[in-house]
Amino acid sequence: MKNKIKLILLISIILVYGCSKEDIIYETLIPEENEAFSGGETTIFDVSVNAFGFQAPNLAGDNSLFFFTGNSLFNQNWVTSPASTTARDGLGPFFNARACSSCHFKDGRGRAPRFNGELNHGLLLQLSVPGTLSSGEHNPEPIYGGQLQDQSVPDAATEGIFTINYLSKIINYPDGTTTTLRTPDYTITNLNHGDIASNVQISPRVAQQMVGLGLLEAISEKTLLDFADPNDLDGDGISGKPNYVWNRETKSKTIGRFGWKANQPTIKQQISAAFAGDLGITSTLFPDENCPEGVNCTDFPNGGTLEISDENVEKVTLYSSTLAVPGRRDVDEQQILKGKKFFNDSKCSSCHIPKITTATHTIPALANQTIRPYTDLLLHDMGSALADNTPDFEATGKEWRTSPLWGIGLIETVNGHTNLLHDGRARTIEEAILWHSGEAESSKNAFMNLSITEREKLLAFIKSL
Repeated sequence: MKNKIKLILLISIILVYGCSKEDIIYETLIPEENEAFSGGETTIFDVSVNAFGFQAPNLAGDNSLFFFTGNSLFNQNWVTSPASTTARDGLGPFFNARACSSCHFKDGRGRAPRFNGELNHGLLLQLSVPGTLSSGEHNPEPIYGGQLQDQSVPDAATEGIFTINYLSKIINYPDGTTTTLRTPDYTITNLNHGDIASNVQISPRVAQQMVGLGLLEAISEKTLLDFADPNDLDGDGISGKPNYVWNRETKSKTIGRFGWKANQPTIKQQISAAFAGDLGITSTLFPDENCPEGVNCTDFPNGGTLEISDENVEKVTLYSSTLAVPGRRDVDEQQILKGKKFFNDSKCSSCHIPKITTATHTIPALANQTIRPYTDLLLHDMGSALADNTPDFEATGKEWRTSPLWGIGLIETVNGHTNLLHDGRARTIEEAILWHSGEAESSKNAFMNLSITEREKLLAFIKSL
């Protein structure tokens, strides 16, 4: 009898108010304690266009001072040699950008070019051919090296350019609604130094937002290994694994954490690699210029044997490690909390792990913080549709690192777009979810089987991160 009365009341509410069954709140959901503090004590509450650019509020002493020097080195343009600005000369001779911020605008996320021929957008093409070097890195393309560089100094013929053609495909939800995904197809043209290898492997990579990197570095290896289940022993269909990569400082293999395939072990090495590959700036870890086969780099002026000093690399590393994490918004709203429940019920949190505690770090502000990055930093098979078919150390051509989700809802505010995934093909969070396959197939299907209202709540939750 009681159940019959409840059913009558439910039907009456739906008829009177026009709401669906899932809109009716039977119990009040509550957020976790301190859930808004995504970066622990490094959290900043700002929703402006500068949301990704603040210093961690708990940074102290010399670290606080060095942050601003690192900020300057990160944001200001490097120039060609010779120049009176000796601390910032040595650009090129081949490069993709003139400053770190050219790709990470306002410490945010890059995008694919809006039109063919556009420069300084934040997407580059990594190049390789099958096989590996002794370090485990993939073989660079024989003429053009590890990435295509679409800019050069005067008197140097630029390597080439690339164009993108998008192919559309319609996705049908079980409830009858549809949406459209786009698949990018890349063509490299205007090659000035010879034909590219017929077996070249092309991996497009978009620059990611910078917040919270030091906190990710402060997660212990034990924690990451506890997340890993490479043989899927628990039978949940998810088999995350760490990528073991070459650490140039220790000259040994260590767990990778940074980059789309977790192919860099430390922030310092990630930054040094970007200086070399993206700006043509040499350093202790990457002392060699990038020049196409047959081009003598010594024919062009340089900024010295090492074009960025160890001291300045350390300051950029400090800056990149201690950018504050934007706090969550609307954590106590019922619609957001319902979306969080759908997110967890769909097993999205199996890879996008919500809460982690950091261990020790050389920067005290990053140690022992309870953070909410929504990542496990592990590699997962994401299926053939997203595959770049380019192995990277122990990552296969189908595997990608779980991207952190913190700050995702502010990318549009900071960078003026909502392009996601490794090549920016997804124009919305919804499209990014629909590209998931492989180990994430069941989670994607769970999302697709939600009602429109439920999907909207899940997406609103992700936008609150």
